[in-house]
Amino acid sequence: MLSSTLFYVFIGIITLSFLVNKMIDRLNAKHFDDEIPKELKDVYQEDDYKKSQAYKKTNYRFGNISSLVSFSGTLIFFFLDGFEFIDNFARSLSNNAIVVALIFFGIILIATTILTLPFSYYNTFVIEERFCFNKATKKLFLLDKMKGFFITAVLGGGILSLIIWFYQLTGKNFWLYAWGLVTLFSIFMNMFYSKLIVPLFNKQTPLEDGELKQSITQYAKTVGFTIDNIFVIDGSKRSTKANAYFSGFGAQKRVTLYDTLIHDLDEEEIVAVLAHEVGHYKRKHIIFNLISSILMTGLTFFLLSLFINYPILSGALGVNIHSFHVGFIAFGILYSPISEFLGLMMNSISRAFEYQADNYAKETFKAAPLISSLKKLSKHSLSNLTPHPTYVFVHYSHPTLLQRVQNLRS
Repeated sequence: MLSSTLFYVFIGIITLSFLVNKMIDRLNAKHFDDEIPKELKDVYQEDDYKKSQAYKKTNYRFGNISSLVSFSGTLIFFFLDGFEFIDNFARSLSNNAIVVALIFFGIILIATTILTLPFSYYNTFVIEERFCFNKATKKLFLLDKMKGFFITAVLGGGILSLIIWFYQLTGKNFWLYAWGLVTLFSIFMNMFYSKLIVPLFNKQTPLEDGELKQSITQYAKTVGFTIDNIFVIDGSKRSTKANAYFSGFGAQKRVTLYDTLIHDLDEEEIVAVLAHEVGHYKRKHIIFNLISSILMTGLTFFLLSLFINYPILSGALGVNIHSFHVGFIAFGILYSPISEFLGLMMNSISRAFEYQADNYAKETFKAAPLISSLKKLSKHSLSNLTPHPTYVFVHYSHPTLLQRVQNLRS
């Protein structure tokens, strides 16, 4: 009886999340044709704005179809006792809890990858192609998927195996060891992601000597920021969209500029974007985000330790044998409202941090080139200039372009 009740609680959480997200998406879609604010009139010419509106509407319709298929498939899987079927199959191959868990999640990963592949393909080679963003070949697309699958399987499988091993050895105290493991992994990846993972997908080359490098180095000296590692990444082989990011700590810190960013912006605008990234470092945002992530991971594992020993979790998903891996999924569903709340909180903090980084760039460099760079990047990515406030609150980790421009001009 309790298992049946909990099952419908799971269905309720999944359904409510889907409906709320669809309502917010609908609110946002109603503003696709809003007039551009006067501060942003220079972002789009009339033809470009029509193209932007078409891009937003196309993605909205595609998002509705893909999310409905995903939601329907999830419900069918739940009601047909899909977890029980996969668990029984995994147990028919092994009696080892770790091996069973790896087979269980491996099947789910393979099935999810296969089912989502057509949608990903359509998005890349139909939608992104139609709006002149996609530069990836079909071979590169498939290689990316294979590499991503392999990395997820190896790293995810390795971490999962160790967590279950900790659980077998220490019982309810496993969460402390699991937390420590994930913390070390997070720090390691923050330090070496650009050296270990990025090269599997992209080529990174040091920024060549010249006026741009000289301007960047000169700015860095004025704010006391040591920057020996400036790299250019070949983002143009996949998309025309531009980006820049800062990664690592200490001697491992580096700035990475997309080649599309260098192509789209002038020298002063690139330095302004860099000044914004330096602002994140100087204001300790990277450290804050890392520590926050570690603390939230600890909270998650602690709560997991309180629930994982209850067989009702596995039973609610149709698996009557107490299973860490099935209980983990059940806990994840119950935890999702908390995760959503924490996500809203972190997005709010992230938006505040973006203002601070913008202000740092304004104070140590100039506001005008940062404003023009933001406008150019928005134009080249066909960004939505009139999002609904609720959509911004729920989904945006950055303030809107209008909010950032108004802040930089104040």
